[in-house]
Amino acid sequence: MARAGRRPGRTGTRERILAAARELFGQRGYEGTTIRAIAAAAEVNPALLHHFFGTKEQVFVAALNLPIDPATVVPRILDGPRGELGQRMVRVMLEVWRQPDARASFLALLRSVASHEDAVRMFRQFVERTVLERLAGALGVPKLRLTTAAAQVIGLALLRFVIGMEPLSTADEEEIVQLVAPVIQYYVDGRGPSRP
Repeated sequence: MARAGRRPGRTGTRERILAAARELFGQRGYEGTTIRAIAAAAEVNPALLHHFFGTKEQVFVAALNLPIDPATVVPRILDGPRGELGQRMVRVMLEVWRQPDARASFLALLRSVASHEDAVRMFRQFVERTVLERLAGALGVPKLRLTTAAAQVIGLALLRFVIGMEPLSTADEEEIVQLVAPVIQYYVDGRGPSRP
């Protein structure tokens, strides 16, 4: 007697969806790609994309093998007193880049972005929509300030984890947080620390 339910083994549907997503994101960018378009290209029902991934953002994260999911990172940065946001942002970045798999994914993404205009456009739209606009809206901070803070944090990550610049590459993480967090906090608050 045949058993009811899903057939054993992989169906390849998830991989077909990711292949379609990569192609469409590359052609149309993040903004121009929809769940329906990905489903049509993969010849599946749009409900399957929600089943496997959830949202368009999560499809993008999976398709590009991004090491972080903004849906989890942004709330962690926002969760807590505003005056400690700089510390949280630096700590989250150090935590993510410390993981070898995440670092390898970031490096692959940076290489892709450096050599392909489609990848640049796609990644820029994704970061603007899923990270910068969310943080700017939640904090009431101009996007330019947050973009500058992101540049600071990414530069720190590159020097510490990729280039291995000493003494930054071997410095204690808490010391780095204490040095960099006030700068990030300045971008958020728009003013430097008060002086006696």
